[in-house]
Amino acid sequence: QIDYMVFNTIGGTLTALGIVIARRWYRLRSNRYIKLGSLAIPQEMYYIVPSGFMTAIIIPTTTLMYTFQGMSVMVAMVIMRASVIIISRVVDSVQIAQGILKKKVYIEENIAVVFALLAASVKVFWVKEGDFAFIENTAAVSILVSYIIAYSIRIYIMNYYKNTRAQGVPLDNQGFFGLEQFAACFFIVVISVVVYYGKPLFGWEGVQVTQFHDALGSFSENWGWAVLSGTAFGIVAFYSVFIFMFKGRTATFAGLVNRLTSLTAGTFATLLSAILLATHYPNLQDWLSLAFILIAVGFLTVAEKKRAAELIAKKEI
Repeated sequence: QIDYMVFNTIGGTLTALGIVIARRWYRLRSNRYIKLGSLAIPQEMYYIVPSGFMTAIIIPTTTLMYTFQGMSVMVAMVIMRASVIIISRVVDSVQIAQGILKKKVYIEENIAVVFALLAASVKVFWVKEGDFAFIENTAAVSILVSYIIAYSIRIYIMNYYKNTRAQGVPLDNQGFFGLEQFAACFFIVVISVVVYYGKPLFGWEGVQVTQFHDALGSFSENWGWAVLSGTAFGIVAFYSVFIFMFKGRTATFAGLVNRLTSLTAGTFATLLSAILLATHYPNLQDWLSLAFILIAVGFLTVAEKKRAAELIAKKEI
């Protein structure tokens, strides 16, 4: 599992970074530039670099959540997606209180949050005998807490950037994404080196640490296929960030759209795997969770029609 995840992550990271370099998405149109000798540094770098560090934490913790024996991909996905939905709603509340976000969260968006959480609750708390008991596993809970803290900071930063553009300064999502990717890649390399040498130098133990060290120390024969599979992960990264920074929308709306599409994809991926690879079909919990997701999408549709009309009336779009 770790063998695959390590090289899948490498493929995804290189895909995102390669597109950023090819498209030259490393020139940010800034609110204000800070002179550093002959260089003009965008003021936003003060928080884009920390956002990249949070991304460097999110990527491996996401990966690790899929490596627990007995926990299905669907369960891991639902738990993480639901966490981000909650974070997005909290970020909106904080930034409204700070006066950074000038828009209100529609009642339909709040109702969609409730149904999204119901979808997650079905997977987390409806545990049958023999299922993975997530809340009783210390390692799984610790990884999730790290994921939640990192994503909370990152979503706050992305929305702070979006909601504080100066008059006449465009919302340069490509520039933000590009600089964040450079920072994330730097920190991923640093973290990987520390973990890799942590075992022989400091005697770090743990199944994941050992498998990570062995995966990089001796490439498996199928490492190239694993890297190739990561290209999908890299491509999704663009949509993941851009939807969070969708102009004129709240973090609640963007977080819901981002995560509900992932949850729906997870259900259909489970179904396709059952048909093509003879694995288990989605169970009753999966279908009930999907039903709640579709109800949430219905409320989001109503909210988006209202938001689009509001933005048109204010000539923001």
